[in-house]
Amino acid sequence: MMLLDTMSSKNTETRNRILKASLGLLEASQGKDVRMSDIAKLAGISRQALYLHFSTRAELLIATTLYLDEIKGTDDRLTSSRTAETGQQRLDAYIDAWGHYIPEIYGIAKALLAMRDTDDAAAEAWDNRMQAMKEGCKAAIEALSRDNMLSPDHPPEDATDLLWTLLSIRNWEQLTLDCGWSQEKYIDRMKALARRNFVKDE
Repeated sequence: MMLLDTMSSKNTETRNRILKASLGLLEASQGKDVRMSDIAKLAGISRQALYLHFSTRAELLIATTLYLDEIKGTDDRLTSSRTAETGQQRLDAYIDAWGHYIPEIYGIAKALLAMRDTDDAAAEAWDNRMQAMKEGCKAAIEALSRDNMLSPDHPPEDATDLLWTLLSIRNWEQLTLDCGWSQEKYIDRMKALARRNFVKDE
């Protein structure tokens, strides 16, 4: 049993080294290709050993985004949204959590976006995480619908698509970096826009 525990601990340590190396290289890549051999070298293991932990590059990139969520405490950040008493509170809390999270993941997001059109693994990793984000948008819209507070202008599926697009990283990038909005202004305006578009007038 002791031998198995030690081996498991070593495997976990190696896996974490790989994910840390992958995250660091992606954030520093400025959209340039990050190779498995580069990640293995930084993690201090052989390329063959790397493939024992992650059989494909796509699997590794997806795991890297999940690792980022883990070290940034994504689940804890979403607690206020998931425990909100009303649909409008859930909508506001989700926008607040996501809006504050974007600057912290922007480095890896920018890298994956830049690689997406020419790199299938990067595209798969990016799409995987954005679908997870869309699920958060869907949950907020469904909460409004359950409260009978969803605007009749948009069926739930359309409202989910619109909210997902409104909160996209590209929109955040343009408003905060190109237009010079503060983080507080961005979040306040997104909440106001979301309420105006998706919450029914009482």
